[in-house]
Amino acid sequence: MILQNKLSIKSWAEEDRPREKLMHKGKNQLSDAELIAIILGSGSRNESALTLAQKILKSVENNLNDLGKCTLSELQRFKGVGEAKAIIIAAAMELGRRRQLSDIKKKPKITSSKNAFDIVAPLLIDLPYEEFWLILLNRSNLVIAKEKISTGGVSGTVVDAKLIFSKALDHLASSVILMHNHPSGNLKPSQADIDITKKLKRAGETLDIAVLDHLIVAEGGYFSFADEGLVF
Repeated sequence: MILQNKLSIKSWAEEDRPREKLMHKGKNQLSDAELIAIILGSGSRNESALTLAQKILKSVENNLNDLGKCTLSELQRFKGVGEAKAIIIAAAMELGRRRQLSDIKKKPKITSSKNAFDIVAPLLIDLPYEEFWLILLNRSNLVIAKEKISTGGVSGTVVDAKLIFSKALDHLASSVILMHNHPSGNLKPSQADIDITKKLKRAGETLDIAVLDHLIVAEGGYFSFADEGLVF
C-alpha cells in the first residue's frame, strides 16, 4: 500500500498560503478556491482547506453564482463543512450578491476651492481648537478620502509632512488639498501657514503628488491659497 502524505496549508511555502498570498500579493491574485479556503479557515482531518474548497467548487462546475444558490444542507454534504462553515459560506456568497446590487457611491469631484470647503468645513468651523485635514484626490480630481492629520491648540497644530504624504501614498493619491481652521475667525494666513504650504508643495513635487490648494476655514468663510495665487 502506498501512503500519501497530505500536507496542511501551514506546511506550504509562505508565499503559497492563501492568507499570506492575499497579504503580500493582494486579493486579486487569489483564485476562487483560495478565497473560499480563507473563508473556510480549515479543512478536514485528511485534506486542507484549499483542497476542500476545490471540491466544493468542482461540485458546481466552478460557478460562483451556482455556489451562492446552494442550501446549507447541500454544503454540509462535504466532509469538513459543518453547520457553522456552511453558514459562513452562505453569508459570504450573499454579501457578494448584495455588493453587485448596490449602487456604486459617486465620489465628489473637486473643481473649485468651494467644493473642497464644502467637504471638510462642517467638521472644522465650530471647533475651539485647530485641526489639520487632508483631502486626497485621484487623477480626475475625484475625492478618494479625507483624513485628519493632527489636532492642536487654540492658535496652532503640528503638521508632519511625513504623515501627510504617507497617507497620500497609502491611498495612491495623485494630488492633495490641505485644510485647517482658525478658531479666532481670522482668515488671514500666518507666516507659518505660508511656510508649511511651500514646504509641502516642494515635498509633493518630489513624490509626484501635487498640492493643489491650502484652505484656511472659519465660521465666516474660507481663504484659498490657490485662489490668491499663493500655491507656488
